[in-house]
Amino acid sequence: MIKSMTGYGVVQAETEQYSLTVEVKSLNAKSLDLFVKIGHVFSDKEIEIRNYAAQQLERGKISIVVNYARKTEVEGRLKINRPLVAQYYRDLQETAAQLGVESTDLFRLALAMPDSYEQAPPTAISEDEWQTVRQAIWQAVALCDEFRIKEGQALFDMLRNSLVAIANLLALIEAEDPKRMVHIREKIRQQVSELIAHNAFDENRFEQELIFYAEKLDITEEKIRLKSHLDYFAEVMNEPVSNGKKLNFIAQEMGREINTIGSKANDATLQRLVVAMKEELEKIKEQLNNVL
Repeated sequence: MIKSMTGYGVVQAETEQYSLTVEVKSLNAKSLDLFVKIGHVFSDKEIEIRNYAAQQLERGKISIVVNYARKTEVEGRLKINRPLVAQYYRDLQETAAQLGVESTDLFRLALAMPDSYEQAPPTAISEDEWQTVRQAIWQAVALCDEFRIKEGQALFDMLRNSLVAIANLLALIEAEDPKRMVHIREKIRQQVSELIAHNAFDENRFEQELIFYAEKLDITEEKIRLKSHLDYFAEVMNEPVSNGKKLNFIAQEMGREINTIGSKANDATLQRLVVAMKEELEKIKEQLNNVL
């Protein structure tokens, strides 16, 4: 089964007590790059969230954003710093008395002094609240994973099409290869005839040349190995677990065989077929960048 690294899941809930939105996004990456943004009241739950997301989504650039707001309490409200305001007020009264000036609006002035207000800490999260948020996060992660599976089916179809195209091109190469060898034999025969005509024929040299051409131009092993890689690629694609890294390694081996066939071909028809195979292999590599 092919699974994409691109995914999205969102869960929203609205009650008389709270408003909740959980959004999970996933993009392709070589490893796990996990970003978690939650409220301060959930800071002690971040490790649990990270561990679960890593287990379920495995790899990719993943962001999890949780927005939770109580409707029965104004989170982050300001409150008066009473001890400090009282100190400011006393100091202002004493200063006014010493200077002999009017002591009007001293309270208003005290409230305007630095740090007269402070952020009220939010009420600690209850276990019931956490279970509600936890369930929403888990659900959003599951939705993101479902999205990945659907995207993976599209990737599977594209990979399979390119794989079939390479297999068909390989079949054409196998059909053309005997014709190529006939041309090579004719070329060697002509060269030998020229050597004989010039009384420069050396039987040992001739045998060495034949061995050299046989090793240099024969692509039998490359064709066999490439076919084996194509079969193995298809097998891994259909495994229950998505394994993009393994498919990448197989694609690299396919590329080596295709390149070797191209370098040994010494034939215009085969070279064109090799170029077409390389185009399909590039499509495969491009799609594999997004396979989990």
